Amino acid sequence: MDGEADLETPMLNPDEHDYRQRLRRSASNATSQLALVGVNVSPIESLDYEIIENEFFKQDWRSRSRLQIFQYILMKWTLCFLIGIFAGLVGFFNNISVENLAGVKFVVTSNLMLEKKFGQAFGVFAAANLALTLFSSIITTYFAPAAAGSGIPEVKAYLNGVDAPLIFAPRTLIVNIIGSICAVSASLHVGKAGPMLHTGACIAALLGQGGSKRYRLTCRWLRYFKNDRDRRDFVTCGSAAGIAAAFRAPVGGLLFALEEVSSWWRSALLWRAFFTTAVVAVVLRAFIDLCNSGKCGLFGKGGLIMFDVTSTTISYHLADLPPVIILGIIGGVLGSLYNFLLHRVLRVYTYINEKGSGYKLLVACTISVFTSCCLFGLPWLAQCRPCPTDASEACPTIGRSGNFKKFQCPPGHYNDLASLFFNTNDDTIRNLFSAGTDNEFFPSSILLFLVTSYFLGVLSYGIVVPSGLFVPVILTGATYGRFVGMMMGTHSSLNHGLFAVLGSASLLGGSMRMTVSLCVILLELTNNLLLLPLVMLVLLISKTVADTFNSNVYDIIVKLKGLPYLETHAEPYMRQLTVSDVVSGPLQLFNGVEKVGTIVHVLKNTRHNGFPVIDEPPFSDSPVLSGLVLRAHLLVLLKKKCFSPSRTLTGIDAAFPFSATDFAKWGSGRRDRIEDIELTTEEMDMFIDLHPFTNTSPYTVVETMSLAKALALFREVGLRHLLVVPKASCRDPVVGILTRHDFMPEHILGMHPSLRQSRWKKLRLHPFKIFWLFR
Repeated sequence: MDGEADLETPMLNPDEHDYRQRLRRSASNATSQLALVGVNVSPIESLDYEIIENEFFKQDWRSRSRLQIFQYILMKWTLCFLIGIFAGLVGFFNNISVENLAGVKFVVTSNLMLEKKFGQAFGVFAAANLALTLFSSIITTYFAPAAAGSGIPEVKAYLNGVDAPLIFAPRTLIVNIIGSICAVSASLHVGKAGPMLHTGACIAALLGQGGSKRYRLTCRWLRYFKNDRDRRDFVTCGSAAGIAAAFRAPVGGLLFALEEVSSWWRSALLWRAFFTTAVVAVVLRAFIDLCNSGKCGLFGKGGLIMFDVTSTTISYHLADLPPVIILGIIGGVLGSLYNFLLHRVLRVYTYINEKGSGYKLLVACTISVFTSCCLFGLPWLAQCRPCPTDASEACPTIGRSGNFKKFQCPPGHYNDLASLFFNTNDDTIRNLFSAGTDNEFFPSSILLFLVTSYFLGVLSYGIVVPSGLFVPVILTGATYGRFVGMMMGTHSSLNHGLFAVLGSASLLGGSMRMTVSLCVILLELTNNLLLLPLVMLVLLISKTVADTFNSNVYDIIVKLKGLPYLETHAEPYMRQLTVSDVVSGPLQLFNGVEKVGTIVHVLKNTRHNGFPVIDEPPFSDSPVLSGLVLRAHLLVLLKKKCFSPSRTLTGIDAAFPFSATDFAKWGSGRRDRIEDIELTTEEMDMFIDLHPFTNTSPYTVVETMSLAKALALFREVGLRHLLVVPKASCRDPVVGILTRHDFMPEHILGMHPSLRQSRWKKLRLHPFKIFWLFR
């Protein structure tokens, strides 16, 4: 795990207990302050979610009228409405684009196969896939590396308080949309849910900051929420809208944002997120009739996913529970193994990507060619089957979606393996979920497709294209579930389509370790509430089994990228340490009335983003902690040059030349630099009264508080700085500052190597060693 760039390094108390001193003598910090964003290494900063309560803030808030407060509330709901509108439109555009691009490719290939030109058919199929993959990889590599992957780990880290560069930039949004369309159309085993969530978050972030000043896409009336706290709410709503648009699952999208992505929630945010996903559902619903009329896409119904697995009443009995339990257990094992293999593959890709852009493109092209060979070549291993006489759709189907792909078979016959391989991912899932299709697939075909899709999903994620994990896991899980249904035969009354749904649930639970949101998403996908008890049971079992092996897939990727994510729980060894055991020196302080030259020197020689402000005689009887001032606010004061020639208190009068806009944070990743500020020698000898701009109510903890307890406060409140104050009143008013980096396990274990041998670690089962062990 890598650290962040705003490290605060407080000084230790020399009177600490000898045990503490022995721990501190070996303390060292060799962790990096960089992390992988997309495929590039970038510096990491934290976000300021805390409300800064200073005299200037209070004066500005008191001056606001009721009309301005009403405008603030109205604008929040308006932006949520706009986020829902744009996310719904982008979701529909993505779906219809994939359907048409993939449709043209499959129609042309199928027409060539009808003419027995199999070599040309493969050439067109492979060339089209390679061109789409290469285009997606090029624009991602050279224009928006932050768009690579699903984007969920970056959004999850952002909502946890980590500001990764360019993850919400306009070019990231554009490349996410275009790159995802091309990657999915290229028949890669990747999904569109992750990129859609990232897209929704990008839309929300850009609207919240009023557009992009760099690209002159700005709108002044939208620039109302120029702070990280409000943007966090919008990004949460955008994340929910993205999942809702990807699966046409508004409630599932809301719960996904709550359960997996967001680190901070409240009832008002729940209402706004629900409103946003409802708007997405209305927008998508407006296009359903158009798609159902056949005017939406060449291949399928526009990709607006809805899998009606059965049109009759589902009935199950107590005797059906053992197969469901077996599904959950095996799904948990397969899901944890999926995460394990994905982790290893991503480490290999990271090593290759470090060699340069050419290697990134080479890997993407290699995976594309290998995938095309599998999709086109493996169906030749299957036997042709005669079309069923009671088929509810045309048999065989040529070029279009359907359960009965002709491929190379004679008239009146179909290739069941081609119906799985030679389709878009959405239509393959629809074929597997279909009811009344128990006799349409050979067990050997299902088994071959299961193995292939499982490993293609692992290999395809991680190449330099926008790609999601949700749809590949659903697809592989559906195949696994249908295979288990075939093995059960007459021992279960459940049809194979229902087994496929439960298989998807089990593999999703085993890989992603979510329960409520996955359950609702699957119910909204299948449009059948009768599945609820079985889906709940299989999710609970698969998650419980998989948790004994490793973490969920997104946590693994977050850690692999080096994003300093704060977990909800504290490691057991954190209860053995106090906050004074992890802070390190020296501590940088400012006086309440500070010399300009001193401020400039400290800002140039440190990267700290928060500084304690101390009042000393003659401004106070004894040293007193006045509060905390931010680097960004100091830079504004230096740029405005509102200095005083003498060391005197100016009070609130010093704030008159400023407005709230001056202290606003315009966008993620954009910051002023001290090197850009020019000051004369006379100005360097002047003074600034920091009191009106100092946060007078920063969060503080006593130095004897356990590190675990401090972590709970730091994460739940969403802090960037946590001041450590002494237990004895006779000492300095502040002894250190805790930041996100100080809570990272790698930083703590680096300072206290003896804790690495602690037996109080999580108890987990190694995927290839079937015995319990303490790590």
